[in-house]
Amino acid sequence: MIHCFTVHGARLVLDAHSQSLHEVDGLAWEILTGEFSGRPETVRVLQERYPAAEIEGALGEIEILRRQGLLFAPDPHPDYQPPPPEVKALCLYVSHHCNLACRYCFARAGRPDTVRKLMPSGVARRAVDLLISESGARRHVEIDFFGGEPLLNFPVVRDTIRYARERGEAAGKRVGFTVTTNGLLLTPEVRRFLLKNKVNVVLSLDGRPEAHDRWRRTPGGGGSHREVLPKIREYVREWEACRGSRGYYYVRGTFTRHNLDFAEDFRYLVEQGFHNVSLEPVVAPQDEEYALRERDLPRVRAEYERLATVYLEAFQADARVRFFHFEIDLDAGPCLPKRLSGCGAGHAYLAVDADGGLFPCHQFVGQSRFWLGDVFSGVARTDLVDAFRQTHVYTKKECSDCWAKFFCSGGCHAHAFLENGSIRHPSWLGCATMRHRLECALYVQARISEITGSKS
Repeated sequence: MIHCFTVHGARLVLDAHSQSLHEVDGLAWEILTGEFSGRPETVRVLQERYPAAEIEGALGEIEILRRQGLLFAPDPHPDYQPPPPEVKALCLYVSHHCNLACRYCFARAGRPDTVRKLMPSGVARRAVDLLISESGARRHVEIDFFGGEPLLNFPVVRDTIRYARERGEAAGKRVGFTVTTNGLLLTPEVRRFLLKNKVNVVLSLDGRPEAHDRWRRTPGGGGSHREVLPKIREYVREWEACRGSRGYYYVRGTFTRHNLDFAEDFRYLVEQGFHNVSLEPVVAPQDEEYALRERDLPRVRAEYERLATVYLEAFQADARVRFFHFEIDLDAGPCLPKRLSGCGAGHAYLAVDADGGLFPCHQFVGQSRFWLGDVFSGVARTDLVDAFRQTHVYTKKECSDCWAKFFCSGGCHAHAFLENGSIRHPSWLGCATMRHRLECALYVQARISEITGSKS
């Protein structure tokens, strides 16, 4: 399966199954975008515009790549069977409360009508015990602290990290940690702890003040950018100055239909000194006025192409700059289950609410139909676990013949359910957005290879 596309005039051909990317000339493009078979009539048509020797040479090169498995490669996993359930990561919903009231927040944390609850240390510790016992022979496991605002429950975050390290060492496992925070509670004490303990930190900042303040508001209704930015900047400054091992950080923003010029938000964040940036499209029901709609897709596509240009300019000025969704490794990508099943929600990755309830991921927390069990008694809904485990790119009709399947891994289950009422049918809008973002990412990787190659 090959996918032919252009970005900024570059003719690119991806072999989906071998994940080989080729930039081709006009002749090869005409051959590959047609019904290539090497038949005599194909050659006769091309001879009207190209010399016979050039056509023969191009066909020969294509045939060599085919024999090398770099073009028209067969599907490498047609009989894929997912591995048995094995928990590799937990998302601990340590706070159902937030010190902001972001209008697009799916958790509705921080709003007056939301139940405010913090996870007790005992629940968090039982979650750690569950992770250790259900991760089998896996040596590396992960715990994400989420909310709401998880740093509202910092004592439990701190205790859980210490407890998990002890339990992990005793079991021969290494535990990694990630905190997603709006930054308001990044006090000197918290910053020191996160850096010392090599905790990965995702920092929520939507970009320019007007884009951020439109949605990320205080409970009183005011904007939060003025207070958040210096706290995040200080954390990143200390991260940059940290010597020795440390976790990673990403400044993560959300864009809606009200800032479809989100390349400017990327530019703004880089100008603030942030090297690691992510901008995600909002996930929301179509009746929300900020939700992306089908009619927004042409602008979104154009903006990702503009973002590719802005990103390459930033990368050439400072090679440390990273945009999360342009980071594609064509040579050594994710492991097989991750390529085919994504995050592993519902069978390899579980979320834990403040009371210890288990759910497929943080976006399903609170939905009774997706309750899986609890940290005290373990998983009760093995049927639901198996339904998630058996949902992968080969069981999704829309995915099995899609060129992007090994990059997007079938998309987000929660987004699929939100749009279609089924985890087996991915979001059409999400897929359309993802595919063009991937095209831009592949274009960026091709250009970075040129840039870094020219410097070596």
